[in-house]
Amino acid sequence: MGNYFSKIFGSSPVGPIQEHMNTCYLCAKELNAFFEQVVAEDWESVAESREKIVALENEADDFKKQLRSQLPKSLLMPVPREDLLELLLVQDRIANRARDVSGLVLGRRMRIPEQIQEHFIAFVARNVDAAKQARKSIRELDELYETGFRGAEASLVESLINELDQIENDTDSMQIVIRAELFAIEKDLPPVDVMFLYRIIELTGEIGDMAERIGRRLEVLLCH
Repeated sequence: MGNYFSKIFGSSPVGPIQEHMNTCYLCAKELNAFFEQVVAEDWESVAESREKIVALENEADDFKKQLRSQLPKSLLMPVPREDLLELLLVQDRIANRARDVSGLVLGRRMRIPEQIQEHFIAFVARNVDAAKQARKSIRELDELYETGFRGAEASLVESLINELDQIENDTDSMQIVIRAELFAIEKDLPPVDVMFLYRIIELTGEIGDMAERIGRRLEVLLCH
């Protein structure tokens, strides 16, 4: 791992940031399979999916630690080092939320009520879409870096951020619908289960929120 990082740090910190974002996205993406298996109550497969999420989250943590320690304070960059580190931390929270959600669901063997399953699965997928769009935006970071965060490349990234905003708006609307559906049936469910279901919805929605914040951090970089 150390030799790998020393190689990709050769010219700029952008490559490692992109690698970190890709790992965080893969972590969120695994939630699609995870919740499909939860709905099917295939707990062995759920546990295997959870292991994949944990492994990816640990990998993201390794990237984060290496980046934070190896990003030179004296490196001449077109944007402040602090802004790149803040971008890294926001990316990392996507992987953290995937870990938190999967751990809570598996630990309690939570079941998604049939009445909300369809919309909930779609909600998870749309939050993963947000993470994917954030990754797409971060993939342009190397070009932005080379052009000094100006010109046509900056305009392209701004359009990607606008698309990301729309996806995040979708997740907000979907969350309202799911919470309303859960509210309609919560009297028929154990109160503790209801409490944790609301928590799962909230944590899943935070993946879209973190993806949207990546867009905001990129906007900050574009302002320099």
